Amino acid sequence: MACPVKYRTMNTFWKYYSGEEIAPVPTIFVGGNHEASNYLWELYYGGWVAPRIFFMGFAGVIWFGNIRIGGLSGIFKSRNYYSGHYERAPYNESDIRSIYHVREYDVQKLMQIEEPLDIFISHDWPRGITDFGNSEQLLRHKPFFENEIKNKTLGSQPAEELLKKLKPSYWFSAHLHTKFAAVVQHGENGPITKFLALDKCLPGHNFLQVIEIESDAGPHEIHYDEEWLAITQAYNPYFPLSRKSVQLMAERPDLGFHRQCVRKCMKEFNMKPFDFTITVPPYDPTQGKTANPASLGHVRNPQTEAFLQLLDLHYLLDSAPEHATPNRSPVSLMIQVKDENEIVLDDADDDNVPDDVDEIEVLSQQAMTNPNEIAVHEDDSDS
Repeated sequence: MACPVKYRTMNTFWKYYSGEEIAPVPTIFVGGNHEASNYLWELYYGGWVAPRIFFMGFAGVIWFGNIRIGGLSGIFKSRNYYSGHYERAPYNESDIRSIYHVREYDVQKLMQIEEPLDIFISHDWPRGITDFGNSEQLLRHKPFFENEIKNKTLGSQPAEELLKKLKPSYWFSAHLHTKFAAVVQHGENGPITKFLALDKCLPGHNFLQVIEIESDAGPHEIHYDEEWLAITQAYNPYFPLSRKSVQLMAERPDLGFHRQCVRKCMKEFNMKPFDFTITVPPYDPTQGKTANPASLGHVRNPQTEAFLQLLDLHYLLDSAPEHATPNRSPVSLMIQVKDENEIVLDDADDDNVPDDVDEIEVLSQQAMTNPNEIAVHEDDSDS
């Protein structure tokens, strides 16, 4: 897990993983930048991390009752955006951070969605969202955001593109450790997206808000989404797993054909995610230690194996990254490897910006106190 050393303690998730505790309500989440990434990689396509706690995958769409929810995990860093998912456990100091950086492949799958979404969840805020809310109040609480807001670099460019394309009724985010609400009008007389980000879970912080969304009488259970399964099936053969930069071509696969395949696969299946399965021994508080699956490399999660078998897809998550070249369609190249000599020009140079918002705030305060002093944090920077 990438996080400051002071936070590297065993807390309470093991109780939910082991079954000692059960989440009181069904809980759906996306990954951020302080996760057990080796565990979430087991569930790249989504799945139960514990009973009643569902991970949406690195990108995904599901139903909760009759409410359709989309999600994108991770945070945006331009230097990794066009790379494949090359990181493999055990992670080095670089890979433990880059693994949660958003990839174009996952964003492009979400960009294929045509049917309406009720809710979208991301860790990053969409870039430009501050134009639609009370930015003055935000800056009173987080003054070090000022330059990024002025330069239009606060937030995620891919999330901004997804917001414009998908136009969900609600969009929920986190990451910047402050509460912020906005209302986005998509064109004249177009649909409205209500955006909400909340603070981190600490006493005295605005970390919780209850929102009522119309739904049917239930039962309110999680189900797979047919359109998303078709997208997953269509794009999985082109899953980029190399460190080399790749960029998806604009031409879309025939999703109509894959929807027919998905319907056939699901004909005798109730569309519910597969049951939660423990993949490593839970933490034992009497021993004061737990198994270290990262030291053993990748663990194949039975939920993921069953999901891929259902869609008749190959298991690629433990492929060697240096040799994992995505398949090529004989008709159309959906993926092209970028010229290694090409210089990618980004709107903002974010290579030296830490991932942790608390660290950014500390560095900002130090800079205001002594602009000539440079603070180095080896344990929680992303360099």
